[in-house]
Amino acid sequence: MRFNPGQLTRRHWALGSAATLAGGWVSTGLAGCAHANHAPRAEASAEPPAVDAPAAPREFRAAWVATVANIDWPSRPGLTSAQQQEEALRLLDCARDTGLNAVVLQVRPAADALYASAIEPWSEYLSGEQGRAPEPFYDPLAFWVDQAHRRGLQLHAWFNPYRARQSSARSAPAPKHLSVSRPEIVKTYGDQLWLDPGEPAAFSQTLAVVRDVVTRYDIDGVQIDDYFYPYPVIAPSGGELAFPDAGSYQRHLDAGGALTLEDWRRDNVNRLVQAFDQAVHQTKPWVRVGISPFGLGKPALRPPGIQGFSQYHKLYADVEHWLAQGWLDYLAPQLYWPLDRTAQAFGVLLDYWLARNSAGRHVWPGLYSSSVGRADKPWPAAEIVNQIAELRQRPGADGHLHFSMVALLQDRDGLATRLKAGAYAQAALPPATPWLAAGAPGQPALSVDAADPGLARWRPGAGNPPALWAVWRRRAGGWRFEVLPGPARSLPIGPRETLVVSAVDRCGIESERSSLQLG
Repeated sequence: MRFNPGQLTRRHWALGSAATLAGGWVSTGLAGCAHANHAPRAEASAEPPAVDAPAAPREFRAAWVATVANIDWPSRPGLTSAQQQEEALRLLDCARDTGLNAVVLQVRPAADALYASAIEPWSEYLSGEQGRAPEPFYDPLAFWVDQAHRRGLQLHAWFNPYRARQSSARSAPAPKHLSVSRPEIVKTYGDQLWLDPGEPAAFSQTLAVVRDVVTRYDIDGVQIDDYFYPYPVIAPSGGELAFPDAGSYQRHLDAGGALTLEDWRRDNVNRLVQAFDQAVHQTKPWVRVGISPFGLGKPALRPPGIQGFSQYHKLYADVEHWLAQGWLDYLAPQLYWPLDRTAQAFGVLLDYWLARNSAGRHVWPGLYSSSVGRADKPWPAAEIVNQIAELRQRPGADGHLHFSMVALLQDRDGLATRLKAGAYAQAALPPATPWLAAGAPGQPALSVDAADPGLARWRPGAGNPPALWAVWRRRAGGWRFEVLPGPARSLPIGPRETLVVSAVDRCGIESERSSLQLG
C-alpha cells in the first residue's frame, strides 16, 4: 500500500434513499423514538409485520491496518503480547464504533509473517527482531480474526507478493528468510530487497504462503496491494535504475520465449494474479480475493485530462485485464487525490474503473484518509466525507476503504466522529458476492424467551452457521437496522416493537426473514 502517494450486486439503501444511510431511524410516517422500555409483554405474534422491513443497507466500509514500519499496529516493535493485544482491541473497537464492517490487516509486509508460519519468519515489526516470536507466545492473526468476528467485522489478510525487505527494516534477516535461504531469487533494488517475479521459486513461494494462511485461518478475504514490480528508483545521475532481472529474462529467451522484456514482466504478474485467485478459491470458495492497485489506468485508455504515473509501464500491472477476466472479487483502486485535483480527478477515475468492470466484480476505491490532519498539506475531514458522498451517487460503487486505520483511531480533524454521526450513522452489511455463493442460508426460528418476555431469541436454520445477523427493529412507526455477529442469539425487545431477523452467510447472502411482534 502506498502510504505516500503522488456488477452483480448493487447497494440497496433503505426506502431507496442515500439519506437513509445517514439518518439512523427510517421513518415510515412517524418520528423515531428513543430507547424502548424492555418490560415483559404478555402478547407476542410471529406473524409477518404489517409493513415489510426495508431491504438491508449494503456498503463495504473498511480500513487498512498497516504493519510495515509500524504505521498502524503495533505502534512500535518490542511491545509485550498483552500490549500488542490491547492496541489491536483498541483499533477493532474503533472500527466497530465508527461504523466500519471490515478491517484489512497486513500479515506479510516483506516475505515475513505476522502469524505463526512454518514457511516464513516472524516479522521484525512485532518484536524488533526478525524471526522472534511474540513473548509470551500468541498468534496475532488468530487473535485478530477472533476479535474481529466477535465484533461483527470481516477480517481480510493483506499480502505484499514480492517485497522482501522494506527500507525501514533494522534487524538482520532470519535464517528462514528468503534472502538467506534462497538468495538467488532475491534482488537488491535501491535500499530494498525484492523477490524477482520472473523466478518460478518466487511465484511458488507467494502462492504457498497464501494457501497456508487461507487454509489455517478463518479469514473473510485476502488482498494484494500495488507493489508488483517495484516503483522506479532514481539513480544519482537522474535516470531510473534498471530492475536486476536480466538473468531470469535471459532464461525465458533461452527456453524459446519471444516476449519483450516489458511484456514478459507483465506476463509474470498476470500469471501470479490468476493463480492467486484460483489458489484461494480452490482452498476456500467463500474467501474474497481483492487487489488494491495504483489508481491510474493505462495511459492509452485514460479519459481526457487524466495524467500521471503509469503502473502498466512501470509496475507491469495490467489491472484492466485482471478486472475484465474476473481474476478477483473486488478491486480497490487507490484514488488518493482530492476531489479538485484535475489531472487525477476523483470522480472521473471512479467512473473509469466502474466502466471497465465488465465481469461485474466489486469496485471499492481506497481513500487517502491518512492525509487528514497530517503535518504537510493536510486535508480537512470534509474531503473524505465528500468523497464518500460522491461514491454513493454511482451505481455499482458500493464500498470503500480508508488508508489507514490510524487516522480514524486518532479522529483526525474529527473524521471518525463525523463518519459515525453522518455517513455511517446507520449500519450496513457488506455487499453480497453471489458468484461465490452456494445457496442462501437457512431461515432462523424466532421466538420470545419463555422466562423473560422482554427478550427475543432465535435459532439458526439449516446449513452453515451464519457469519452475521441482519436485524430490523420497528418502534413507533420507524425502522432501525442493526448488524450482529454470528454467535449472537438474542436481543431485548420492547413493547409494541417489531423485530425482523435474517441470517447472512460468508458471501453476504441473506436468508428468508423471520419476524416477531409484541402487542
